[in-house]
Amino acid sequence: MPSATSTAATVAALGLGCTVLAYSAKRLSSTPKEPDLTDLDDIIDEDDCITPEDVVTIFDKLFIQMQQVVLQLSQQVQQIQMAGQVIPEKQLRGLLKGEFERALTQCQAAVYEENDVDADCLEEATWEFLQSPDEHPKVKRAVERFQKLYDSISGEETCGWTPGKATNKTDANAVAKKELSAEELMKAATIYFDAITEKMVEMAEQWKEEGKDLKDPSVAKQFQMEASTDANEAGEEKLKSEMDVSMPDFRSAVDTHSRRPDVGQTLGMLQMKQQQELVAAGVPMM
Repeated sequence: MPSATSTAATVAALGLGCTVLAYSAKRLSSTPKEPDLTDLDDIIDEDDCITPEDVVTIFDKLFIQMQQVVLQLSQQVQQIQMAGQVIPEKQLRGLLKGEFERALTQCQAAVYEENDVDADCLEEATWEFLQSPDEHPKVKRAVERFQKLYDSISGEETCGWTPGKATNKTDANAVAKKELSAEELMKAATIYFDAITEKMVEMAEQWKEEGKDLKDPSVAKQFQMEASTDANEAGEEKLKSEMDVSMPDFRSAVDTHSRRPDVGQTLGMLQMKQQQELVAAGVPMM
């Protein structure tokens, strides 16, 4: 799990622009030709459409790979801070966002090719499915998980955003955030880390009871992906219920106060304590 001290916890689902209907989006492997009436069955063949399962698979792959990038960036920032170098927060955010997006460009090209999809058609399909989130909860979960990863790096608020909510997104960003003192931040961080740890240990025990081997690399990877969503949601809910603090408020406070020695030490100790407890409980680490 990336450190809250260095990045604060994926990208607005990839933009707009395809004129092909989502449910008849043709894959890259389709051979271009002039269709006639005898081709209609082939044109709407479900095997040639981008399905909700395709979208989930692609976003899950992007999340897993980009989560590693976030972890690497987090470690690099920690090394810079330990060396005594100070980078202004705005500049740091810009650097992290740029590195994330450069890595994403390379990553998504490989994932799209591996899954034999066209980027524009994937975008259109994603937005189509998100217009009916109750019908496609797995798509919503996969996309928002990725948006949250991006938000943790960029400091932006893209989670839940769709083209139809463009105005709402702007309005949400314009609302004044709740400012936390350093003391309130340390209290909030304790609540947040403890809630995440508790949820991950609970999930690990549940998976073990279901007979899943968390030492199996493929199982561990799936666990990390699911746990990153459920545990962060548990942390967010705990912050909201106990301190009426949102994640944007929390990230903003980390950005503001993390350079203070007492705050930095507290956050570092909380992270270390969390890692020790997770290892002791047999929770697979990245």
